[in-house]
Amino acid sequence: MTVSNTGVTAPAGPALPETPARRSGTDAGTPRKSMRERDRSGYLFVAPFAVATGLFLVVPTLYGLWMSFTNQSLTGAGSEFIGFANYVEAFGDPQVWQTLWHTVWFTILSTVPLVLVALVMALLVHTGLPGQWVWRMSFFAPYLLTSAVVWHLSNWMFQPDIGLLDTWITGLGLDPLGWLTDENVAMFSIAGVTVWWTVGFNFLLYLAALQGIPAQQYEAATIDGAGGWRRLFSITLPQLRTITGVIVVLQLLASLKVFDQIYMLTAGGPNGSTRPILEYIYDTGFTNYRLGYASAISYVFFALILVFTLVRLLPARKEA
Repeated sequence: MTVSNTGVTAPAGPALPETPARRSGTDAGTPRKSMRERDRSGYLFVAPFAVATGLFLVVPTLYGLWMSFTNQSLTGAGSEFIGFANYVEAFGDPQVWQTLWHTVWFTILSTVPLVLVALVMALLVHTGLPGQWVWRMSFFAPYLLTSAVVWHLSNWMFQPDIGLLDTWITGLGLDPLGWLTDENVAMFSIAGVTVWWTVGFNFLLYLAALQGIPAQQYEAATIDGAGGWRRLFSITLPQLRTITGVIVVLQLLASLKVFDQIYMLTAGGPNGSTRPILEYIYDTGFTNYRLGYASAISYVFFALILVFTLVRLLPARKEA
């Protein structure tokens, strides 16, 4: 009810609905204009990265795909379109399948310990070992080394007769091993160096996941009488299942792309027993000058990795 100037009380009318113009005191189109301005500013921030991605990733990828259908040579001679001839040759090339098997074998040898050792290291640190900063630094420090430094250290350790490992073995009364010269031992040596070098990254991922597990779960399990092993298998490992899947996929992709440590330690030897497929692609393109054929092999390898990744990730995505 309202009171008029005449003193007569009159019913109040319905309140007017609040509009964007009433709230802001400006034109209703102003918010939409500001949103457009924000979108433009966002595009300006993204533009440098989009240009760099296009120049250094998209364009080379498309050019390499086109090159795989030609007989392009490193010398510049020949760039004729030859269709799927390079791909047919790649599928029939025994060196492709041999080097692909070496890559898969290295992946198996390195991935399993890189996951298990990283998990054990993270569990040891998470349980509260004294001097944790020393353990964390020791576990992660090798990951910061460059491949050249790793090569020098490994070369010193694997030197025949006078290397660190052979010195230890002969001190125990055993015969020295050809760590990098024996076809049956060389791949194991390279896998061991890779585990020591890169396990620190997986260790950090596991440690971060362990720190994210609520402490109340362990407290409730302790009250119920669960021991350390019971808490490990009933609480810790199930909580780490997601991060373990991520680590496995990342490690498989990294191991399948192995090149530098093998190239520096053995150059694919002895007798080609450690030669990965990326080294064969490198030799084909830059030693034999067949860029077109090397591009075809690389895209076959890329397709195999893509199929493997999809097969591995799709079940996990459905489960999530």
